[in-house]
Amino acid sequence: MSAGRKSVIREWIESIIVALILAMIIRTFVVQAFKIPTGSMRPTLQEGDLILVNKFIYGARVPFTDLRLPGLAQLKRGDVIVFIYPEDPKKDFIKRLIGLPGDTVEIKDGTVYINDNPVLDPVFNQRYYYNRGQWGQENQKITVTQDSYFVLGDNSASSQDSRYWGYVPEKNILGRAILIYWPPNRIRIIR
Repeated sequence: MSAGRKSVIREWIESIIVALILAMIIRTFVVQAFKIPTGSMRPTLQEGDLILVNKFIYGARVPFTDLRLPGLAQLKRGDVIVFIYPEDPKKDFIKRLIGLPGDTVEIKDGTVYINDNPVLDPVFNQRYYYNRGQWGQENQKITVTQDSYFVLGDNSASSQDSRYWGYVPEKNILGRAILIYWPPNRIRIIR
């Protein structure tokens, strides 16, 4: 094999290795693609939607540690977040953030109440939330623990969420869902 041919092959190999390293860094710390498997977030997200999740907005997790990089924003009520499912760390879930640390959450007559006040934001009050699960009973007020969050699916009738398994620890949060990029007729910013 000639020296010129070896040089071209070496350039290709180096380019592929650099591309793989950059892809891993971007996926770990910047943005990651996810596919929506269920209808628990209907109508916001539907089964089969492909979405992008901003991982650096809240501070990306450093792999194999409990450390996080500094974030650009705080988690806020109404954000659609992706997190590691507290009952099975091999699964990632997506839900809407409802309760912040220290908030008292109650579901009454289909409406979410935070600290005894109905949440009037259109993101919430256009949906009916059902009293189900151990943490979602009627006349039950839940106080969100420190460093944890209470999440609900937009499709309350068929969502396994904080009403069933409790809080999402802050360390489990991967990022905020920002964009549906597939299928083409559903491309939009996630609100």
